[in-house]
Amino acid sequence: MSSAFAAARLSAVRSLPFSGLWYWFLLMAVLCYFIGCFNFAVLIAKVRHKDIHRIGSGNPGTMNVSREFGLKIGLMNFLLDACKGGLPALASYFIFRGYVFEGTNVAVSDFTRYFCGIFVIIGHIWPVTMKFRGGKGIASSLGLYWISISCENPWYILVSVAVLLFGIVGFIALTELGSMGSLLGVTAFSIWQAVIFFVRYEGGLAQTWAVLCFMNLLVLNFLTWFAHRKNLIRLFAGEEHRTSVKKLYKGKRGMKNM
Repeated sequence: MSSAFAAARLSAVRSLPFSGLWYWFLLMAVLCYFIGCFNFAVLIAKVRHKDIHRIGSGNPGTMNVSREFGLKIGLMNFLLDACKGGLPALASYFIFRGYVFEGTNVAVSDFTRYFCGIFVIIGHIWPVTMKFRGGKGIASSLGLYWISISCENPWYILVSVAVLLFGIVGFIALTELGSMGSLLGVTAFSIWQAVIFFVRYEGGLAQTWAVLCFMNLLVLNFLTWFAHRKNLIRLFAGEEHRTSVKKLYKGKRGMKNM
C-alpha cells in the first residue's frame, strides 16, 4: 500500500466497542446469507425454460451455464455471481471505513468485508431456498476478493483482473483442470490479502481481531475447497473431467461435473 493510502487510512480513526457492533454482525450475517441464496444460474436457466439441476452436470454455477448456454451467457453469470460476492463486502467497507476495534489498531472493515463474504458463500453453497443444493462458490469468492482487495488500493483492481485472466484462465487453458484452477485462484487471492494484513498488523498479530481477520480468509478457503471435494477426489483418482477453454469459446461441450 502506498504511503498516501496508508496515511489516509490512519486519519480520523475512531474506535468501536464490540457492544456497539454485535447487532451489525448479526444483521450482516443474516442479510448476506439470503443474498447468497439467490442463484443467477437458476434464474438464467428458467428464462430459457430449463432446470439447471437437470442439465449438464446439474451444478447451478458458471461452468455449467457456460457449457449449456454459451460463453457469453456464462460470463454474464460469472459477473453477476462475482457482484453478489463483492458488493456486500464493498458496502461494509464504506459503512465501517475509518473505524477500528476498541483497544486495537485493527480496522473494522478488514474484518467485515470477509465476514460478509463468508455468509454470502454459505448461502450460495447451501441455500435454504433451494433445499441446500447450491453452487460451489468460486465466482462469488473471486468477486469478493476482487472488490475487497481493490478497497486496499484502487489500482489493485487492474492487478486482480490480470490475475483472473492470465493466471486462473491461463492455468485452466493450459491444464484443462477447471476446478483446480479455480481453487488455486481463490487461494492466491487469499494469500495476497493475508500478506497485506500481515504487513499492516505486523506489530500486533496476536490481537484477537487481527487473528479473526486471518481466520476469515481460512474459512473462505475451506468453504470453496470443501464444496469441490468430489472434484478433488476424482482429480486424485485421475478421473476428473477436463475443462476445455477452447471448446467453451467455440460453444462446444467443454466439461462435466463442475
